[in-house]
Amino acid sequence: MSLSVKTGLGLLLLVVLFALLGPVLWPDPAAQDLAQFLADPSWQEPLGRDQMGRSLMARLAAAPRLSLLLGLLCVITAALLGSLLGWLSAWRGGWVDGLLRSLADGVLALPGLLLVLLFSAMAQGGFAILYLGLAMAQWVEYYRVVRARSRGLLASPQVEASRLLGFGHAHVVRRHLWPELAPQLLTMMAFGLAGAILTLSTLGFVGVGIQPPTPELGLMMTEALPHYQEAPRLLLAPILVMGLMLLALVLLHQTRGFDMPSSQGATS
Repeated sequence: MSLSVKTGLGLLLLVVLFALLGPVLWPDPAAQDLAQFLADPSWQEPLGRDQMGRSLMARLAAAPRLSLLLGLLCVITAALLGSLLGWLSAWRGGWVDGLLRSLADGVLALPGLLLVLLFSAMAQGGFAILYLGLAMAQWVEYYRVVRARSRGLLASPQVEASRLLGFGHAHVVRRHLWPELAPQLLTMMAFGLAGAILTLSTLGFVGVGIQPPTPELGLMMTEALPHYQEAPRLLLAPILVMGLMLLALVLLHQTRGFDMPSSQGATS
């Protein structure tokens, strides 16, 4: 295991442990005590309290838990949908391939962030629509890669031999397609998770994502801006957690490079 893999896994494990064990010591991120407005750090509250008298440690532990869970759910959905449609497009060809390619090109013509913004405008802070928007913005990447690689793999002698021997599509996917596609898809998912977390925080930062009082990293940054001079820790703490998560996922993404198909190869 390379140093970058160990570093990425270590950082990610550190954030996950903090998100899971934080509620044991700081159980209620929404509890307010206005008498402790911007209270200084103490042994009980190592990062002090925010402008609403809420525990910054409690909110900082809950925010990455939300980001990781929602981001992971979006990435898994996008990967499953894109992979299934990509395999279907390569296997069926003809009008099915043409229809799916047109759909993918239509989604790809819209910037991903704009697509998510359209969904988030309807969400009004709701998780379901926001999750759907994040997933819909990413599935095309998986579709293009799986379609491009599957077209060549389905025409290979190994797959032809499996078909002649009477093996079904499930066997072909399990025995021939998945071993070839898995490294690429897992690498894309690591990068996609980083993108989903960053997009979620961006939406929270501009006020169209997760709504208060739910703790979310981008939203916490926005709420901390007016009090940066008095308590810079309110802004620096979520930035640090965000940076650690993104750095860990980028390190994992860089561990196994692969050749992305060209635009012509992916859409021909």
